[in-house]
Amino acid sequence: VQLQASGGGLVQAGGSLRLSCAASGRTFTTYAVGWFRQAPGKEREFAAAINWSDDNTYYADSVKGRFTISRDNAKNTVYLQMNSLKPEDTAVYYCAARRYLVNGRPSGYDSWGQGTLVTVSS
Repeated sequence: VQLQASGGGLVQAGGSLRLSCAASGRTFTTYAVGWFRQAPGKEREFAAAINWSDDNTYYADSVKGRFTISRDNAKNTVYLQMNSLKPEDTAVYYCAARRYLVNGRPSGYDSWGQGTLVTVSS
């Protein structure tokens, strides 16, 4: 699976942005797609994920209630709607995919898109 992230930019605190992650290639093997972020000088951290089979969603506590992950099957695209943004949300955001292995079990996040920069000004 190849992933292409987009939608980053500069926004004021309290504002909103929507990130997109377009998937191509062997998308039928997708188990889940997640969004991760890496702030300057910090480790990459999990933000949100969505399961392909049942649309179950998962969020880090730091974004719960403000971010919403969703997907458009027809477009093979996953979105991350980010509301009530805070300066601490400033980071490079990456989307990544887990896939089904031949034994039917899910892999780790082993397909990564390029990052998109989100900057939240105070």
